[in-house]
Amino acid sequence: MTTGRTGGDRNATGAVSEDRSDRSGDGDGVDERPEPGQDDPKKDTDADQDAGTADKKRDGKDAAGTTDKDSDHADKNAADKADAGTAERDGKDHEGRDEVPADGDSKDPWASFGPAPDPVPTWYGRFGRRFGRILIHEWTLAALGSLALAALMTWPTLRYPRHTLPQDYWDPSLQAWQMAWSGHILLTDPTQLWHANVFFPESWTFAFSDTLLGYAPAGMIGTGPEAALVRYNIMFVLAHALATFGAYVLARQLGAGRIGSAVAGVSYTYAPWLLAQAGHLHVISNGGIPLALAMLARGHGWSLRHGYRPERRREGWVYGGWLVATWQLSLGFGIGLPFAYVLAGAVLVSVVVWYAKRIFWRVKRPFGQRLFAADVIGGLIFAGVGVLLAIPYFTVTHLQPNAERTLRDIGAFSPSLSGFVTAPAESRIWGGLHEGARALLPWHPEMTLLPGFVLYALAAGGLFFSIWKVRHRLLLLAGALVAMTLSLGTGFFGGRFTYAPLFYHLPGWAGIRTPGRLMLWATLLLGLLAAGAVGAFAERVREISAERIPSWPNPWLRLATLVPLLLVIAEGTNTTPHPVVPPQPAAMRTVDGPLLVLPSGQDDDQPVMLWSTTRFQEIVNGGSGFTPRQLADVRQVTMAFPDQVSVDYLRTLGVHNVLVLRDRIAGTPWEISIDAPVDGLGVTREEIGSVVVFRL
Repeated sequence: MTTGRTGGDRNATGAVSEDRSDRSGDGDGVDERPEPGQDDPKKDTDADQDAGTADKKRDGKDAAGTTDKDSDHADKNAADKADAGTAERDGKDHEGRDEVPADGDSKDPWASFGPAPDPVPTWYGRFGRRFGRILIHEWTLAALGSLALAALMTWPTLRYPRHTLPQDYWDPSLQAWQMAWSGHILLTDPTQLWHANVFFPESWTFAFSDTLLGYAPAGMIGTGPEAALVRYNIMFVLAHALATFGAYVLARQLGAGRIGSAVAGVSYTYAPWLLAQAGHLHVISNGGIPLALAMLARGHGWSLRHGYRPERRREGWVYGGWLVATWQLSLGFGIGLPFAYVLAGAVLVSVVVWYAKRIFWRVKRPFGQRLFAADVIGGLIFAGVGVLLAIPYFTVTHLQPNAERTLRDIGAFSPSLSGFVTAPAESRIWGGLHEGARALLPWHPEMTLLPGFVLYALAAGGLFFSIWKVRHRLLLLAGALVAMTLSLGTGFFGGRFTYAPLFYHLPGWAGIRTPGRLMLWATLLLGLLAAGAVGAFAERVREISAERIPSWPNPWLRLATLVPLLLVIAEGTNTTPHPVVPPQPAAMRTVDGPLLVLPSGQDDDQPVMLWSTTRFQEIVNGGSGFTPRQLADVRQVTMAFPDQVSVDYLRTLGVHNVLVLRDRIAGTPWEISIDAPVDGLGVTREEIGSVVVFRL
């Protein structure tokens, strides 16, 4: 009996299979439906099969007759009986079965048991699904997470963006002016880009500092000091976000997991030593470095974990990587020049290794002409832009001899070994605890180089427990040690065998005043070591979860993988001040240039540069990494202004107006001389608010 039932089931299954195959047609796309008023030749066949199947189920007989391929020739009387039996069993009337609808379609008795047909998507439905996939993609989530973390870690930068600046209002005011100037002049007169409105009557004044030229598109939006402040604060937050995202992407491309890559991104961006650089946007703007390296590695199909995979080559990523590298270089040579030499070294080593494997190990792997062309074109663009950007700086060095650095100047900013374990005052965790150690450093803002004790611990663990191969761990460690040694400048045995050869022999290296900023490379490499350790830990957690019965991850183990990330974030928290920027005097919006604002000094002049962003009139004031001799002379001569000597000297320079700020002259000679008689000097005096305007 069991056999009979099983056979009956097979009969039914066979009937269904043949019924579906018969209805599917031969796929030639020809419409075989009968003309209206004619019988459907397939309908009888379907009825025969349904009847045979029903009879076999009811009688428990063998199913061979049911699956007979010649059922199309069955007797019509048998079909009528089958129809009658089926109608009797189902209690339905099948009279008029020979009548066919006008469209020739017959109802499939098994359609109710099949899946519903897929709906045809509309154009907005397709767009919505595609947008949804993009929205939940890893790179989208990583970018959004980087932005959210940047806004949180830099708070309250965006609280009062029109009135405050992070760290102080000296160098940030200069850099806010730089972005405003590049955007303004590229829209009005690009030929005068390098001849800015400051340091009048000097030329090539835009090249007196790192220019942040890559931010010029942002400088085209808005005018005036308030717009410049908002722009600066937004770019400050975005720079942190890009650094986190870039390092995350680099670690992922090299083969690290998500959590390990997040550790690399956060440690690279929010290392304690970088908190002291909050007033230097050109140092904080380093995200293009890891992002360009990641794009170049992806384009070449290379990762640290899997090596070179020719099938993953994509020349589009190579072009993109070289363009991002070029943009990073345009932000300034202080960070960009070492990056350029690292890229050049990477290209040289890659070429040597490639040919060594082909010649000595007979390893032949395809590279491709298109990939080679992408590297050549991209490299030429990078080098060409670098040369064009370097010309103004070499010109300034020729025109301004005091702009050239000496090894003694480098020594004044060279840290000691204790700097690697000393945090800046802006560190929320270590700032107060390391106050005594900072007091021993001559210039602690550039000499506190702690990348984080958590990062040290994770990187040390990554030497023994990691997803990276042993040789790769050793290479990462060696690179970090080399970078740390160079960041000491002359603090490591006078730099005789480390920094000095680079200073004297590499073009442009003498322009790097602060060697401690090379700690950026050590931080990146230590972050990759840490990512390897965290990645190995996460993989072990997955293995433990897979061994459990049932296979289900322990929530505590999963949370434990986040502990390294949370510790790195905590160590990167800050107490960075956000002072209110002195407001622009009304006279700066009405008085024409060339003009001089007194008092004048390095810290006094940088806010004046910001105030000039309304009209960009020519001003004698200016602040940069060095003081031009002529500006030093102006400051010396005008200490007795207004007097005949100072007035005549300013006239010879072409200065038309002098603005003296009453609220900033307390304790200076101008506190007395500002109201002195000017009869006989050919000078008129006018007061606009708290500013006294002398028209020469």
